[in-house]
Amino acid sequence: VRLVNCILLGKEAEGLERPTYPGDLGQRIFENVSKHAWGEWLKHQTMLINEYRLTPFEPKARQFLEKEMEKFFFGEGSEKPEGFHSED
Repeated sequence: VRLVNCILLGKEAEGLERPTYPGDLGQRIFENVSKHAWGEWLKHQTMLINEYRLTPFEPKARQFLEKEMEKFFFGEGSEKPEGFHSED
């Protein structure tokens, strides 16, 4: 098991098995994000795709999601869409 000091959780946790995103951002995620935090991003990303009705293979949608992912892990956090209410 590979451990990382997870930037999102603020503690040491199990790391990802391999990079999950290409490029420099993918390497930063691999080195600084835990498996649990990546799962939290996937849930948040799904919510963004659904709420904004994004088509993930379109370049504009991919750029938006990449910016939100960077904010989610390394910035001020990715906001939920205005008026979004979780069913939890």
